[in-house]
Amino acid sequence: MEAVQGSMLLIYALVAVIALIVLIAKFKMNPFIVLIVVSLILGLSVGMPMGAIVKSFETGVGNTLGHIALVVGLGTMLGKMMAESGGAERIATTMINAFGEKNVHWAMMTVAFIVGLPVFFEVGFVLLIPIAFNVAKRTGTSMVLVGIPMVAGLSVVHGLIPPHPAALLAVTAYNADIGRTILYALIVGIPTAIIAGPIFGKLMSKVVIPDPDNPLIGQFVDQGANGGIKRELPGFGITLFTILLPVALMLIGSWADVFFTPKTFANDFLRLIGNSVIALLIATLVSFYTFGKMRGFNREAILKFTNECLGPIASITLVVGAGAGFGRILMDGGVSKAIVGIATDAHLSPLLLGWFVAALIRVATGSATVAMTTACGIVAPIVMAGGGARPELMVLATGAGSLILSHVNDGGFWLVKEYFNMTVPQTFKTWTVCETLISVLALLFTLALATVI
Repeated sequence: MEAVQGSMLLIYALVAVIALIVLIAKFKMNPFIVLIVVSLILGLSVGMPMGAIVKSFETGVGNTLGHIALVVGLGTMLGKMMAESGGAERIATTMINAFGEKNVHWAMMTVAFIVGLPVFFEVGFVLLIPIAFNVAKRTGTSMVLVGIPMVAGLSVVHGLIPPHPAALLAVTAYNADIGRTILYALIVGIPTAIIAGPIFGKLMSKVVIPDPDNPLIGQFVDQGANGGIKRELPGFGITLFTILLPVALMLIGSWADVFFTPKTFANDFLRLIGNSVIALLIATLVSFYTFGKMRGFNREAILKFTNECLGPIASITLVVGAGAGFGRILMDGGVSKAIVGIATDAHLSPLLLGWFVAALIRVATGSATVAMTTACGIVAPIVMAGGGARPELMVLATGAGSLILSHVNDGGFWLVKEYFNMTVPQTFKTWTVCETLISVLALLFTLALATVI
């Protein structure tokens, strides 16, 4: 079969994206299966050699999972240890006491920003939702006022800030400096989270009122009350130290040349411990002591926690890999080159291109992580060939695009709906608008930052 050229490539790619949306959202098909099937059909349709289609898909999956599976596994273990030890609860309690009960929406955003660093959005959500229920019950406030700032904080960290897996992958893809990426991500992410979280949440809490008869609240509040009598929570300092350790190690690694001459043992060692996988490994091992042994858990208990937390992440890890495989088919099938042609003709900014491609894939697949990893695979070669944008800002723009317009094909949409006890229209008004606000604001702040650095 003859290879498809020019604008027809983009039409085939657009049809593939629409097919993903329809099959996942309307027909409720498994995203992992759909991504594989659509990728293979797209490869055939654009005229890729049949022998190369599966190989191309496998290469995309393998290149991504070789890194991300390690990061996801270690980050999830760290999050699990934090949950079981009461570390997340300790951080929340301390921050709420510091902010005061009238400012719980600010406290929840700050807590989510910190707790969300080492874990996936879904993991952070599950860690923090019992705390959100307790806070809402204790202060007599709406779940929208407490919950929207929480999910905004988690979402901003998820999309923009290393050591989150998707952001780390983007750092690698764009060959960005991780230290500068974290700095720029904080400059962009903090005001974004403030506007889309506490400010938007307070506004919407007056408009959207979930059904107060939420059976989950009673269940979580009761469990928290019972557990609180028996369990002594870890200290705030040791909890914060454990969670922020991987971030600190990565920053030190990125500044290795400042401390020691390049190519020396000391320099190489700092770079080694600053590698995302090693940094998370060290933090996870430390958590076995700070969140495990110091809290009275024996080896068997720690083994049980670390084993049982890996099952739930298998699905998302496979979907991430399949998303990367789809991205590789788009690349090898020539779609990336076609996009380059259009971007060149339209003089589209690389930052806007990264945002737009990630936004399209986000709407198609429902996963911010898949959107970011796939978009990086498509856009990174274009940026490296053409230049014109700082790689650190490309990470932020792509991350911002990956958060837009969460709807019915996103697991996060249903998590928020069910736990907050809202209707589908209420979820669109709160969660979907919040995610879109984050995406647009983060892009605008990134573009503004690009003009001054």
